[in-house]
Amino acid sequence: MLTVKDDTNVVNLRGELDEELEFSHEIFGEKFYNAKIKINRLSDSYDTLPMTISERLLQEVDYKNNKMVSVIGQLRSYNKNINNKNRLVLTIFAREVKPLEDDNKDPNSIFLDGYICKDPIYRKTPLGREITDLLVAINRPYNKSDYIPSIVWGRNAKFAKGLKIGDRIQMWGRVQSREYEKKLENGDVLKKVAYEVSISKIKKLLENNNE
Repeated sequence: MLTVKDDTNVVNLRGELDEELEFSHEIFGEKFYNAKIKINRLSDSYDTLPMTISERLLQEVDYKNNKMVSVIGQLRSYNKNINNKNRLVLTIFAREVKPLEDDNKDPNSIFLDGYICKDPIYRKTPLGREITDLLVAINRPYNKSDYIPSIVWGRNAKFAKGLKIGDRIQMWGRVQSREYEKKLENGDVLKKVAYEVSISKIKKLLENNNE
């Protein structure tokens, strides 16, 4: 039986915090806010990721005068009812927010240790690049789980397509935002943003936790 530890879901981000905060909820008198963080990629593009931050953590940074921050947290999911349909929503739950001091480290990294909970979907792009889509369940305390959509590329995609529901895996990669267009019934095109984990390294664990 898996013992749930904090290190089964670890996100490290370094980027620019949007000062536009939106109140989310309050638990035992502690207020939480929704925010966005902009993280540059190695190319000229960037990812804009959603975060949930405690008011207590925001007091530790002067984000209005210095928007560059480092964040340690977890990638969490929850179901939101939109137009009578359940939609999986992802957010980075911040556990630590500090002014950015060392910008030489990887600005976007994630480690996940969880279980395959849906049959992998293997496909090829028009240019022949191999891709496997995974949905991974990450356990956390109090019998809760986060369901994380992940995408695996190239040789890793060939390996990932053979995984079975219930397999325990560990993955390393980054959290990315991806814009796409959805065509509505009336013919209009709606621009939307999806969030997922892009995997650079993946391994399967056996029952005795060995590779």
